[in-house]
Amino acid sequence: MSSLMVMLSGASAVLLASRMAWAAAAPAVAPVLRARARRGREDPERLGERLGYPSEPRPQSPLCWVHAASLGEARSVEPIIRRLVEDDGMEVLVTTVTVTSAQAMAQGLPARARHQYAPLDRRAALRRFLDHWRPDCALRVESEIWPETLRALTQRRIPRAVVQARLSARSAARWRWLGGALRQLLEGFDPVVAQTTVDRKRLTELGVAHVQGPLNLKADTAAPESDPSALAALQDDLGRRPVWLAASTHPGEEAIALSAHARISSRRPDLLTILLPRHPDRGQSIEELVQKSGLTVRRRSQGVLPGDADVYVADTLGETGLFYRLAPVALVGGTLAPKGGHNLLEPAQLGCAILHGPDVANVSDVATDLRRAGAATEVIDADTLAGALLHLLEQPAAAVRMAGAAEQVAARARGATTQVAELLAPMIAAAKVGHART
Repeated sequence: MSSLMVMLSGASAVLLASRMAWAAAAPAVAPVLRARARRGREDPERLGERLGYPSEPRPQSPLCWVHAASLGEARSVEPIIRRLVEDDGMEVLVTTVTVTSAQAMAQGLPARARHQYAPLDRRAALRRFLDHWRPDCALRVESEIWPETLRALTQRRIPRAVVQARLSARSAARWRWLGGALRQLLEGFDPVVAQTTVDRKRLTELGVAHVQGPLNLKADTAAPESDPSALAALQDDLGRRPVWLAASTHPGEEAIALSAHARISSRRPDLLTILLPRHPDRGQSIEELVQKSGLTVRRRSQGVLPGDADVYVADTLGETGLFYRLAPVALVGGTLAPKGGHNLLEPAQLGCAILHGPDVANVSDVATDLRRAGAATEVIDADTLAGALLHLLEQPAAAVRMAGAAEQVAARARGATTQVAELLAPMIAAAKVGHART
């Protein structure tokens, strides 16, 4: 960092760095967005929204802007969105970044809620966005620390809060080095609701005010749905074959799953391994990885059932609930790769015996509760994964006991939505008062 930035206050340094980066990248912004659209990472018909140009009119009633970067974050806050609409009489604008989240939100939002892609964290884009939508309050989800956006909310004196707040060890170290920057950027956010005990501790140590929790909204999110006819077709196709699922996987985790399959196959030659990647567009590359390992493979996106294949790649959208219902044992991804772990409550709700790797930083409280209840087992590599799988596949009663314990943990965790709604009540009241004055 330059000596000039060191001389500035923490938040000012972060904001200056952000503005300098955007200024340098300005000529490339539009070409990059178009290139991302060609790769399926942006919606080509709605690129204007990323630049702050709205595609819908603003409603006349009080409006809450809810921002969640991706599908998991958006799903976690759906119960709050419903409360804002149904109980508080608010209109809601939901912004996300990913195409998959936009597709899901288009189907799942209640009346009086609408979706837009989030504007880039640039002054011009944000000015257009905020001038049009004029949110009466703003709710940020998880770890979306965008300096220009946060500064704009502060300058416009928009009542604001954070829920599901997360802060990794690496991010905490970086913010600590920047000396008060996070505290300054989150000034005026009330409440800041931490997702886990560790997150609350880190935020508090960095001087962030109004930290509450831990409260995890994912505990109240409905289990992902599935098509009963699709489930019946898969069950009929599998017959009595043993099956397990590696869900929400990242690069490197599929290779570990395939190695575990190879270790088990001498004992269970009819084993089916299902790989459900976090990003379905990786289906082709995963198929090639399976073929190189010497195993047979079929892909869900090609409209075929597993048949007699060794591996089934579930590279489709919206079918996580289907495969959790199909498989009695599930490895949750993002835990063997350094991603902090994905939602452990979904397989708990749907009756899976749960396996996970050592990196559960994003879901630490739930992981601890599951392990203490005997509902989850930690694995660290292909050998330990194979051992845990073989035990559960050959002793199905043990898998049933783990699944039952997991369902109990998920049931005990419910109720966070009501508590978060109570914490947000002063912000909603202030938003309505502010709207009435305009």
